[in-house]
Amino acid sequence: MNEIAILPPWIVLDPLLQGWLLEDIGRGDRATQALFGSGSTMGQGRWVAKERGIVAGLRVAERVFQLLNAESCFISGVAEGDCCDSGDEIARIDAPIDVLLMGERVALNLAMRLSGIATATRQYTEQIADLSAQLVDTRKTTPGLRLLEKYASQVGGAINHRLGLDDAVMIKDNHIQAVGDLGSAIARVRSRVPYPLKIEVETTTLEEVRAALEGGADIIMLDNMPIARMFQAVPLIRATNPAVKIEASGNITLDTIRAVGETGVDYISSSAPITRSTWLDLSMQFARS
Repeated sequence: MNEIAILPPWIVLDPLLQGWLLEDIGRGDRATQALFGSGSTMGQGRWVAKERGIVAGLRVAERVFQLLNAESCFISGVAEGDCCDSGDEIARIDAPIDVLLMGERVALNLAMRLSGIATATRQYTEQIADLSAQLVDTRKTTPGLRLLEKYASQVGGAINHRLGLDDAVMIKDNHIQAVGDLGSAIARVRSRVPYPLKIEVETTTLEEVRAALEGGADIIMLDNMPIARMFQAVPLIRATNPAVKIEASGNITLDTIRAVGETGVDYISSSAPITRSTWLDLSMQFARS
């Protein structure tokens, strides 16, 4: 697993998981409770991959079953970030039958979603693995799932961009238009935000890049710039202030990410590994203990 991938503590995640369990269980699992009752006979669930991909979210799935029954035993067959093939057993859960059946859908849904993101992210990071540029994610996430989707992005090899609006300052095109000009926007923000928040500025032209440099931006985003213009912007920034970090963004695909990385930028941000990824197909096979 990517060493930078860190799950938030359970005190943060548990309320989310409990809410999703309540959403699914409602006033009770009618079929399971009618057939087996509570605290029923022990059973075993085997999670099997139905396609090749990168596994993420097993610790989260384990926590789902533990919230239903603290004695549930979840044994991972692969590590987070490992590649699985179709037919591989990726986990085994020993728990009461009612716990297995009530937790199955929430746990599987989360693992499939997170594994799909990790799989797509790995495809993107592999395209630039030999370059200095690093892939970062964005705030284009599913409401309620941001912490876990960004965790899956890390498992796949990306770096998290800001998790929320309070993580850093990003002066976007709409900010600049509302204020009037880029220089004034940077100056106003610089006088009002707390130390040590970084200031990032979106730019689309070389004139805006120069204005961002003059204003003292910490990070300059080259937003939807043609490759040829990026090759002009990067050396301009390096020559003026080597400490400024450079991020490229906008319409990044598997077909274009390498060409963008070859311009010499530090970071490439893309929402695609999260917003365009598909779930990794996993299933649970049930057996009595």
